[in-house]
Amino acid sequence: MRAAQITALDGPDAVRVVEVAEPSVDSAESDTAVVIDVHAAGVAFPDALLTRGLYQYKPDLPFTPGAEVAGVVRSAPAGAHVSAGDRVLGLTMLSGGMAEVVALPADRVFALPDSVSFEAGAGILFNDLTVQFALRTRGRLAQGETVLVHGAAGGIGTSALRLAPALGASRTIAVVSTQEKAEIARAAGASDVVLAEGFRDAVKELTDGRGVDIVLDPVGGDRFTDSLRSLAVGGRLLVVGFTGGEIPTVKVNRLLLNNVDVIGAGWGAWTFSHPGYLQEQWAELQPLLASGAVPAPQPDVFPLEQAAQAIGSLENRSAKGKVVLKLR
Repeated sequence: MRAAQITALDGPDAVRVVEVAEPSVDSAESDTAVVIDVHAAGVAFPDALLTRGLYQYKPDLPFTPGAEVAGVVRSAPAGAHVSAGDRVLGLTMLSGGMAEVVALPADRVFALPDSVSFEAGAGILFNDLTVQFALRTRGRLAQGETVLVHGAAGGIGTSALRLAPALGASRTIAVVSTQEKAEIARAAGASDVVLAEGFRDAVKELTDGRGVDIVLDPVGGDRFTDSLRSLAVGGRLLVVGFTGGEIPTVKVNRLLLNNVDVIGAGWGAWTFSHPGYLQEQWAELQPLLASGAVPAPQPDVFPLEQAAQAIGSLENRSAKGKVVLKLR
């Protein structure tokens, strides 16, 4: 089968598309493993970090990146909730997804609504489940609240703009770096869009000085303090990641001033310590996608042969929304 592989820790340009053996399922795994013919695979910021050895997970070279897939079940164990021929999504969680065939535990495989394409499906799990966890479980999003989203033209950002209204937000304010990215945020459903330069003043004006209830921040960096200052009394700043590179620090006196919270939202770590949580999330999200209450993402699709460019688009910030590889 074909697969994208990271062959050296020299960045996305070291990614190669090669022929490798299909995953084997031994007798011990046959009762739990679902084998999937992959049609599309999601690309996420950790994949870019992996190409340089900068992620906390450091597999031996060469290895296949990719945390999420969409495809068709080739085989499934008796009694599983999916069966051969079903359209599904799947999570590898760390690596292995950018390949034509994957084998996954049944609890990390999810039925894909017929209304969602494989390409859109490959852009759902990693981002949407992260955002749902951040807003619902960690952020305690309440009906009628306002959510500010940094990096709003990226995968996490566009996911937040799509999901927040369905989860109760009455308003979303997107923060972007360019006017071109502002159009992406608007297409994803943002109520308002502001530029990163001077966003604090813009948010103050938009909210008549009140501030926002939640800031969802996958960027970090030098905008962190102004994010804290943009919170309303009792507001929550959700730390999702640090695509900006710099990990900010918190002066805790700012938390006292307006009774605000800084909350870590590490979805992957939470799922490993809370068995069954992934299926609970999907039980809420799947009907929203199937009904159209949450629109499917509109990913930027690359062929597998351009895996290096796809991963590179996240590193150089040229990506427009979610990035996906098409394998079939």
